Amino acid sequence: MNNTHSAPLAIVLAAGKGTRMFSDLPKVLVPVRGKPMIRYVIDALHGAGIEKICVVVGYQADLVRCELADVPGVEFVLQTEQLGTGHAVMACREQLAAHAGAVLVVAGDSPMLRSSSLQQFLVEFRSREASCLLGTVEKEDPTGLGRIVRDADGKFVAIVEEKDATPEQRELHEINASTYLFEADALLQSLESLTDTNAQREYYITDCPSILLKAGRRVAALKALQPCEALSINTVDDLKQVEVAMEQLENA
Repeated sequence: MNNTHSAPLAIVLAAGKGTRMFSDLPKVLVPVRGKPMIRYVIDALHGAGIEKICVVVGYQADLVRCELADVPGVEFVLQTEQLGTGHAVMACREQLAAHAGAVLVVAGDSPMLRSSSLQQFLVEFRSREASCLLGTVEKEDPTGLGRIVRDADGKFVAIVEEKDATPEQRELHEINASTYLFEADALLQSLESLTDTNAQREYYITDCPSILLKAGRRVAALKALQPCEALSINTVDDLKQVEVAMEQLENA
C-alpha cells in the first residue's frame, strides 16, 4: 500500500560539529547572513507544507534545541555518536515506525533549499509511487561529489562516491544533492540492511536507495533541485560562496 498521500515527515540531519568552520558552534547554527543556517532549512520545509519535523542533534545538542525551541512541529532526536548520515536516520526509527507516509531527509547545512523545489519533489514522488526518490543536480564541476549512475535506459543504478568512481563515472555531472524522499516502511527496511563496511566505518544514507533497488523496490532519481540548492556548507569558503549566491539571487 502506498501511503505517500499522508502528511509528510521531514528528518533534518543536524548533529555535526563542523570542524572546518573554525567555530565552537554546532555547524547548523553558524550564521549565514546573520541567520543560523538551519533556520533557512526549517523555513523551506514549512513553506513546502511540511509540519512534522525531526531534527537529529548531536554535538552541543542543547544549543540546537534552544535555537529551535519556538518552532512548531519540531521534535528532537539525539544521535549519541556521529557514525554517518545513515546512523543519524537510524536514530529516528521510533518516529519512522509510527509514520505512514512520505519521509523527506535533508541536510541541516543546506540553507539554499527552496520550498518550491521541495513541493514539486513531493508531487513527483506521489505521482511515481516510488519507494525512494533522490533529488539530484547537474553540476558543472562535480569534483568531490557523489555521482548518479544510470543504466542505458536512464534509470537510476547507484550513487558512487568520487573516491570509488571509475574514470568514466568521474566524467558524470549529475550529482547527489543529499535530498531524499522515502516511503517510511521502505526507509526502515533499507536501514535494517545498512552496514558500515567502508573505509570510514560509517553508515551512509546514500546506500539506502541501492539496497531498496536490489530488494525489488521502485527507486528513481530526479533532477529536482537548482544547482544553488546543492550548495552545502562544510568550510568557511563554502559559507562565503553561499552568501554570495544568496545576494545574487536577491539582486536578480
